[in-house]
Amino acid sequence: MMPRSLSQLLRDLESELNNTEVSVDQLLETFHERGFGFFLFFLALPAALPLPGLGINMIIAFPMLLLTFQQVIGRHTIWLPEKIKQRSLSSAVLKKMIDAAMPWMLRLEILIKPRLEFMTRGLASKIIGLLGFIMATSVLFPVPLTNTIPSLGIVLMAIGVLMRDGLAVLAGAVIGTAWVIMLVSAVLIYGPEGVNLLKDGIKSLLLG
Repeated sequence: MMPRSLSQLLRDLESELNNTEVSVDQLLETFHERGFGFFLFFLALPAALPLPGLGINMIIAFPMLLLTFQQVIGRHTIWLPEKIKQRSLSSAVLKKMIDAAMPWMLRLEILIKPRLEFMTRGLASKIIGLLGFIMATSVLFPVPLTNTIPSLGIVLMAIGVLMRDGLAVLAGAVIGTAWVIMLVSAVLIYGPEGVNLLKDGIKSLLLG
């Protein structure tokens, strides 16, 4: 059976927003086994946008670490503390987010489609979780694009899981892992100063 498209998932969620607020637990129920992909997508997406000065790396990194760790240990559904599950979000805010995201999701679905599905489940799911965990860890480093590049990798892998698109998973894994290898290599070769050298190198590339 074909999985529901990302736009259909959002429409289904919007149709359930009948009250003024929706709890985190309700969102978990809506997406069930696809919750990992959904929550990682929405956590990583703001950081994947190359906008300076957002200061959200700490805010998003720790939830992503929690979710990706659960993928590594093989959980099929998300565990959250009961206190967090009972927290509520404004339905009006969620609807605005859905309305804003919908045009992008429809464009994205032209490229994203079910293929290489074996790369989105089973053992591959644990590998996705491990790579996502490493990428989320790198988000904590104060280096330009440290938020953007690994978060983009997580976004692509999350979309791949949601849409059963192994090619999107592979693209995200390659992008995020390549960045982490570059970051780690700079530190191993030059020590702590390697972070500054990498930062200066990226700034010089961006500024021409």
